[in-house]
Amino acid sequence: MNADNIFDDSQPPRSGECFREILHHRNCVIERIVSSSDLVPEECVQRQDEWVLLVRGSAELRVRDERVSLHAGDYLFLPAETPHSVMSASEGAMWLAVHLYPEKED
Repeated sequence: MNADNIFDDSQPPRSGECFREILHHRNCVIERIVSSSDLVPEECVQRQDEWVLLVRGSAELRVRDERVSLHAGDYLFLPAETPHSVMSASEGAMWLAVHLYPEKED
């Protein structure tokens, strides 16, 4: 079994965010996100629940109509269908996002 490191190859993109899937198991997807400070806020409304941890850096989010400031070590749970967007992030801010998709019905 090979181990990997979340900080490997984690330079920020010139703009926007870079997404890397770390694990996909059943209805759970874990991804690492690295942000540039050059962001254009885009509202996101997802069908899955999402738990995010800001591993390094700082960021400002808008969740519904509320501004939320995050610093390294802060985490947040975003229930499915919750409108949210990253308004700003420090250069190289790194996130760990856990997506919990609805269970498939038989």
